[in-house]
Amino acid sequence: MAGVVSEGQTGLEAAGGLGETALRLIGRAPRDESSLDLTRGRQGRTPPAAVITDLPNLLTLSRILAIPLVVAAFYLEPPWDDWVPLGLFTYASVTDFFDGYIARVRGQMSPLGRFLDPIADKLLIATVILMLVAIDRIEGWHVLPAIVILLREILVSGLREFLAEVRVSVPVSQLAKWKTGIQMVALGFLLAGESGNGMMPGALPAKLVGEYGLWVAATLTLYTGYDYMRAGRKHL
Repeated sequence: MAGVVSEGQTGLEAAGGLGETALRLIGRAPRDESSLDLTRGRQGRTPPAAVITDLPNLLTLSRILAIPLVVAAFYLEPPWDDWVPLGLFTYASVTDFFDGYIARVRGQMSPLGRFLDPIADKLLIATVILMLVAIDRIEGWHVLPAIVILLREILVSGLREFLAEVRVSVPVSQLAKWKTGIQMVALGFLLAGESGNGMMPGALPAKLVGEYGLWVAATLTLYTGYDYMRAGRKHL
C-alpha cells in the first residue's frame, strides 16, 4: 500500500509540475496579433484575393488581357493595323519591367507573380510572332529565328514545370532578361512595318531592323535555353 501511495503521489506531483510549466510558458508567450487578424488569413498569410489586387500582379494580368486586343487590332484598317497593335504591345512590354520593379520596391513579390510573369511574357511574344507570320511580316528565312524562339519557350516551360514537381526553382538569368528585351524591341519594329519608315527618314527600314533583331534574339535564345537545360540536367 505504501508503494502504491508513493507512486500516486509522484504522478500527481509530476502532473502538477507540468501544469505549472505550461502556465509559465503561456504567461511568457508573446501575443501574436497577426494570428488574430482575420484579413490576413490563416497563420498571418495574405489571402489570395489580396495578392491578386497587388499592383504588380494587376500589371501582369493586364499584360495577359492585352493579348486578345493586340490580335484584334491586326484587323483594323491601315494605318491603324500597324499603330494600334504596336501601341498595345508597347504597353504590355513596359508592364513587363514595372511589375517586377514595383514588386521589389514595395516588397510585394509573391508566388503568384513569379508564376504569372513568365507566362505573360511567353503568351505575348508567341502570339505576336504567330500574327506577324500570318500577315507575312515575318517571311522567308526570317521564319527560322521565330521558330527557334517559340521552341525554346516551350522547352523551358516544360523544364520549369518538371523541376517544380521536384521542388527545384529555375531563376531567370540576366542574359535571359536581355534576350526578352531584344525580342520585344525587334517585334516592335516589325509591328511598325512600313508605317514606321516615315518616322525614321533616312534610317534603315523598320522591318529590316526587326528582322536583324529577331536573329540576335534567336541566338541569345539558343544560348539561354542551353544554359537552363544544363542547370536542370542534374535533376532529370
